[in-house]
Amino acid sequence: MATVLYRLGRASFRRRWLVLVLWIVVLGALGGAAAAFKGPTSSDFTMPGTESQRAIDALKRQFPEASGATGTIVIAAPQGADLASDANKAAVMGLVGEANKLPGVVGALDPYTTKALSPDGRYALITVQFKDRADKVTKDQRTAYEGTGAAAEKAGLRVEHGGEVMNHEPEVGGKEGIGVVIALVVLLVTFGSLVAAGMTMLNALLGVGAGMAGLYALSGVVHLTSTAPVLALMLGLAVGIDYSLFISSRHRQNLVEGLEPDEAAGRAVGTAGSAVVFAGATVVIALAGLAVVNIPFLTVMGLAAAGTVAVAVLVAITLQPALLAFAGQRILSRKQRRAVGEGAAHHTENFGFRWARWMIRLRVPVILVGVLGLAALAIPAAHMRIALPGASAGPADTPARKAADLIDQGFGPGFNGRLALVVSSDSPDVTKAKAGEAVQQLQGTENLLAATQPNFSRDGKTALVALIPKTGPTDAATEDLVHAVRAKVQAIGGADFAVTGQTAVGIDVSEKLSDAMPQYLLLVVGLSVLLLMLVFRSILVPLKAAAGFLLTVGATFGITVLVFQDGHLGSLVGLDQPGPLVSFLPILLIGILFGLAMDYEVFLVSRMREDFVHGETPRQATISGMGHGARVVTAAAFIMTSVFAGFILVEDPVIKSMGFALAIGVAIDAFIVRMTIVPAVVSLLGRAAWWLPRWLDRLLPNVDIEGERLREHLAQEPKPEPVHV
Repeated sequence: MATVLYRLGRASFRRRWLVLVLWIVVLGALGGAAAAFKGPTSSDFTMPGTESQRAIDALKRQFPEASGATGTIVIAAPQGADLASDANKAAVMGLVGEANKLPGVVGALDPYTTKALSPDGRYALITVQFKDRADKVTKDQRTAYEGTGAAAEKAGLRVEHGGEVMNHEPEVGGKEGIGVVIALVVLLVTFGSLVAAGMTMLNALLGVGAGMAGLYALSGVVHLTSTAPVLALMLGLAVGIDYSLFISSRHRQNLVEGLEPDEAAGRAVGTAGSAVVFAGATVVIALAGLAVVNIPFLTVMGLAAAGTVAVAVLVAITLQPALLAFAGQRILSRKQRRAVGEGAAHHTENFGFRWARWMIRLRVPVILVGVLGLAALAIPAAHMRIALPGASAGPADTPARKAADLIDQGFGPGFNGRLALVVSSDSPDVTKAKAGEAVQQLQGTENLLAATQPNFSRDGKTALVALIPKTGPTDAATEDLVHAVRAKVQAIGGADFAVTGQTAVGIDVSEKLSDAMPQYLLLVVGLSVLLLMLVFRSILVPLKAAAGFLLTVGATFGITVLVFQDGHLGSLVGLDQPGPLVSFLPILLIGILFGLAMDYEVFLVSRMREDFVHGETPRQATISGMGHGARVVTAAAFIMTSVFAGFILVEDPVIKSMGFALAIGVAIDAFIVRMTIVPAVVSLLGRAAWWLPRWLDRLLPNVDIEGERLREHLAQEPKPEPVHV
């Protein structure tokens, strides 16, 4: 692989204009396709095969008039007043009439007829039924819905607009760009050259632009959840900058050692580029592997992010050497250019060498403190809860959150987590009897506030019973209630019973994800051991890497639970409402952190193995590997952490928790596990670290990450004519 990439890098360097033009054409074509074919995203996390989803599908057939999105307009009278007075009733009914005339609305229900009034008469709920699903409701229709109620407000009433129709895409604006600015500063400090820093950042931005454009171009035919593009943007930016950084750093090192520019670029792509391809492949495999969980929206999220990572790799190994050709000697700092010009280029020991010696000298206490410390941080993960967040967990200043808070205040938290019991059979009489029996049986169920009388479909074969819990949608007691209701109605028999609603869907999704997480973790750990065996020709090093990955995941889960679930230090990240972690975060975090952890493992340990194979002692190989890789890995980790941390500034709590968890995970893995524990463990293992049985060595293919075959190829190949820039 290294030889093929060497030729690709050298060809891209020599034909820089062709490569640049081709990428500009690709970017333009993808941008045009995105503008022409971009489809809507949604917050609809469906789960085919679950009881709640089967019930939703049945309702669409039997109650087509109620298959679209719903909106809930919440009305509150001032303190000391109620909605029964003639003036207030007229204002409420005027709002009902206003909602009935909205474009895309099937009908709005009068709260006096439906008895959707609070016990004290101060609050009322107007249910607005739309014709289309939430992701099909247009921006103009949503704006018109949100604009209703001006007359009621003028009459002294408070009006808030909520419901699933108000679900919106997370807004990614300028705040999270702070992470990119920090990344640019880190590049400047690392390279000491504005050209090198700017070119590396430009390369990454072009790659993420192409990746995002391609994703949006496919969104017209692929159902994207609202978080999928944000996750793709996070990863695309982070790995794009890192991969370009690794190749640029190796190119600069080659120039300082006296190689001609085209040869330096070719070897940079052949060696560092090999590590980039392998690291990128591990991220792609881990994210694509989410498909084995068999959850459609999670599969799409994984594939979307994997696509942007794949594009970042392609850009790094093709466009990056072309940009290096344009930069010429300006890729070096002034000090490096002066040293090269004087023929005085030499290597000095940097902080990485000194750090490695400290870790080796104190390796036993370093290992003990590192492992025990990370294990202690993982303890809160034992009580981790996951759920799909509703409007109550949204940003405090959004209309949906304000409506949810007002419902909670006037009716109780259970009205934000209403459930629906669907009863169906082949006979209207049977359905009627069984629905009535179900309502009777459910009376007195713990944590059930009310069960309404059944509402029947036109043919009478399907009944819909509304269930109102006493607790909120993400409360553990509500989850227990769903299980209790399902157990009671299934015992009745004689008809098909199913509990659904957004709350039930969230519970089903979370349970399926919880069940899938151990298997996925086992798959990822097994994959890491196998892949690293191929790279390092060792058994103990891959096992050590897998153990380090587990420590990273555990500590990351623990810290995230402490902040986002338990609320400790939540104000520091702008969290106003702690609660369960979003259900897909843990399994997504496992996939992403696996890929990123392997990145740093490969970049650091491959140099250790390379020096050991070429005759260094295990101790000296460890010091050399850390010395040559520590500066770049540290910069890469700072950059990736900064990019992820920038998304903590997004108000959406789901994106905020994703950014936080990824930033913490990368920081722990890079600085504690890879930079601290790894050199201590590798030096402690000594020669045993690189032991591999001969029979296994013969079975495993040689992927040549370190470029041994490339050196042999270059030693035999006639020296090419240099290309000066």
